[in-house]
Amino acid sequence: MLHPSTLQFLAQLKKNNNKVWFDAHRDKYLAAKSDFENLIQQIITEYGKVDPEIGHLQVKECVFRIFRDVRFSKDKTPYKVHFAAGFNKGGKRVHLPGYYLHIQPGGLTYCGGGIWHPDVADLKKIRQEIDYNLDEFTSILKEKKFKKLFGVLEEDDKLSRIPQGYEDSNPAAEYLKLKSYITGTSFDDPDLTSKGLVRKVVSTFSAIKPLIDFLGRALD
Repeated sequence: MLHPSTLQFLAQLKKNNNKVWFDAHRDKYLAAKSDFENLIQQIITEYGKVDPEIGHLQVKECVFRIFRDVRFSKDKTPYKVHFAAGFNKGGKRVHLPGYYLHIQPGGLTYCGGGIWHPDVADLKKIRQEIDYNLDEFTSILKEKKFKKLFGVLEEDDKLSRIPQGYEDSNPAAEYLKLKSYITGTSFDDPDLTSKGLVRKVVSTFSAIKPLIDFLGRALD
């Protein structure tokens, strides 16, 4: 569980996203950061019992910095208004299939996973694996717990036409058009300060594990 003060800090940061305010409240930031890192350690410990590739991770390998890279962004606010962590055998490296937790008050907390924007070579491997093993892939997406928690894969990032090398009539066509293979669910604010938070994250990650395993196998 998270301490309510951690959510309060993030809510206040959203209203005061500037260096002067942040520096004046650095003690609150450090306390919130420590609280979040403690949560991540608990998740690593507990989910490591389900997925051994996660159990060896260090917190620092998973947690993202709160400082934004504003060099190429029109939004020059210096800080993220959330805490986030990524979990896979490489830590928070986004080009490997893995799990993701984004903590943000206001009902904007997100828990899920998959692989986001794999490089061209890896994307080809994933599409080939789906094409060759479509029945297995769709059975993962149709599994009762998966459908209840996530519904479907996110399709915001999708080609308008089927990739070169595949026919329009391919039964996997809609999946082959995807450029990312991710899904997730939202948590309500009361979930974040509940004693059941770690259990809820572990249950969510467990439901997505078959997809992670499928994607990982494609890249092996």
